[in-house]
Amino acid sequence: MKAIFKSAPAPGAEVKDAPIPVPGPNEVLVKVKATTICGTDVHIYTWDEWSQSRIKPPIIFGHEFSGEVVEVGKNVKSIKPGDYVSAETHIACGHCYQCKTGNKHLCENVKILGVDVDGAYAEYVKIPEENAWKNDVSLPPEIAAMQEPFGNAVHATLIEDVTAKAVSVFGAGPIGIMSAMVARASGAKLVIIVEPDEYRRNLASSMGFEHVINPLDTDPVEYILDHTGGLGVDVFLEMSGAQKAIEQGLKSTRKGGRVSFLGIPKSHITLDFAEDIVFRGVKMYGINGRLMFDTWYKVKALLDSGLVDLKPLITHKFTFDEIDTAMELLINKKAGKIVLYPEKPKE
Repeated sequence: MKAIFKSAPAPGAEVKDAPIPVPGPNEVLVKVKATTICGTDVHIYTWDEWSQSRIKPPIIFGHEFSGEVVEVGKNVKSIKPGDYVSAETHIACGHCYQCKTGNKHLCENVKILGVDVDGAYAEYVKIPEENAWKNDVSLPPEIAAMQEPFGNAVHATLIEDVTAKAVSVFGAGPIGIMSAMVARASGAKLVIIVEPDEYRRNLASSMGFEHVINPLDTDPVEYILDHTGGLGVDVFLEMSGAQKAIEQGLKSTRKGGRVSFLGIPKSHITLDFAEDIVFRGVKMYGINGRLMFDTWYKVKALLDSGLVDLKPLITHKFTFDEIDTAMELLINKKAGKIVLYPEKPKE
């Protein structure tokens, strides 16, 4: 089969042939229909500091996908050949403290598809039965593939109620925009998006968001306070991992407000811990993946209802052979969500 490898500990990727995986007793084999590129995949491609400490080449990367089950292991009961699935990409051990107390997404021994084990940038991928999520046949393959990152946005946004609340989103990458869409669909009274990149601001604005500001020419703290009666937002969704964004987001969150941190800083950050956290009495959540599988049911409900439409986030479509072109666009922030196909789909 054709697959995209991180073949060596260096920037880039290689498209080459690989054996079709053989599913184990509790696994299923999926013929991939569509994949989408995650920020994590960009980190792996560019071979940044995080990738150097985590990824062990050679490995097939990629983890956001949809496809058709073509083979199942002898112990598999809930999935059958022909099922149309996506995947929860955190493969939990099922035995550690976290797994046994309802926190499989925080498994002490987690293995992540396309990070720790061969992933979905391939014509076929194998996954545990437990990680297969059945899709309705009417769901387009591209949208089905995007459910995994959309789940991150749903988890971050809805870990507490946002109805009738003012929400700020710092960072308008695909998951940031998804989070803003979830907040709006869930009844937030105000959504303010803060993003320095023009392409991303324009993409967010095209989704119908009125308050999309450039922090390089508009002070986000002043803007947010002006639009919340001097109080600050009830909910701050941090999607950038940027030092300045975290500082500004905290200062523009009301006392007693809530913060969800999903963005990952490139290095250590510093905070005015006393003034911006302790004395403000903010409630803070670190968001890691999705609740297994509570978040997936919320994802399905939001998509089925039509309250959230992910299609406009897709800006480019490529085949596996065009991985370098796709990554170049993302590195330069000239794309929203990019879809990769094993081969060019039929029109």
